[in-house]
Amino acid sequence: MKTIVFTGGGSGGHIYPGIAVIPYLADYRVLWIGADTGIDKDIVHKAGVLFFGIPAGKLRRYFSFRNLTDVFKIIAGFFAARAILKKEKPALLFSKGGFVSVPPVLAAASLKIPVFTHESDYSPGLATKINVRFADRVFTAYTDTARFLPQRITKKITVSGNLIRPAFYTADAAKGRAFLGVGNDERIVLVLGGSLGAQEVNELIQDSLPALTTVYTVVHQTGTLRQAAAAPRYQPFTFIHDELAHILAAAELVVGRSGAGTLWECASVGVPMVLIPLRGSGTRGDQVENARVFAQAGAALVLEERNPEALQKLIMALAANPERRRAMSSASKQIGNINGAQIIASAIKDALL
Repeated sequence: MKTIVFTGGGSGGHIYPGIAVIPYLADYRVLWIGADTGIDKDIVHKAGVLFFGIPAGKLRRYFSFRNLTDVFKIIAGFFAARAILKKEKPALLFSKGGFVSVPPVLAAASLKIPVFTHESDYSPGLATKINVRFADRVFTAYTDTARFLPQRITKKITVSGNLIRPAFYTADAAKGRAFLGVGNDERIVLVLGGSLGAQEVNELIQDSLPALTTVYTVVHQTGTLRQAAAAPRYQPFTFIHDELAHILAAAELVVGRSGAGTLWECASVGVPMVLIPLRGSGTRGDQVENARVFAQAGAALVLEERNPEALQKLIMALAANPERRRAMSSASKQIGNINGAQIIASAIKDALL
């Protein structure tokens, strides 16, 4: 049985999409190289995949004294990854990005192991810009992403959309309602702040609950930043696991950040979105770009004024306009109507024939 190594990590956004590909590779032995600290190991183990941890140094675009120490972590990560690859002898390495993916990609290239890589965001991060230089195939979520990459790799690029778990393509609204304990007539708005939560989103929702719950049951994935609020028709969860796909299918509207995973999970079930992209000095602006793409396609509205009154106005206007919601739903579904995980798995299988 041939072995395929997956790599990526540092956040769930660089792990869950990779895991989405694995069910389509049942005839192969799959293992994962990720960071030896953080959430990588737990997520991968829960997916039933063998995990190998390596030192991981973060790649920063700004000056920081930590860049100096992280250089040594990156070097150590390269040699650790190379040792794993030499022992496991994979037929191919697939990178889902994140700073931890760079040493394994470089190690694979040094051993002449074919490398495939995927970029989830509209514009590539620094890790992807490095990885594509050593990749045999490059997959992107958006056609326009190619203009951010070196022209010489254009022929290697395939637009695959993003990678989401197979469960989202078979989501069942009835199961979502049963999990929440609500009837078929109950209108649901789902709030997603990412796997770790988002303080800004949480605070906006808390302040908006009196207005929103006059129309909706508000289902809120709060993350580890959970607020201790109690209100009628309000259901907070620290994290929603396997039920997320079914709740999405039951939701009339989603409010949340605009990370690549969230956007495409929503698009796979065709749900309209109100987006509050992460912005400011702590981000490279990828969520703002992602949100703009979905807004221009007509699948989402972006909250420009970050206050409860503006959020309530936007949501209540959509609540009163079923025709607008149907148009947004159609646009959302049109974007999400591509199974990126299956496309990449097929490409991997073809390469290993």
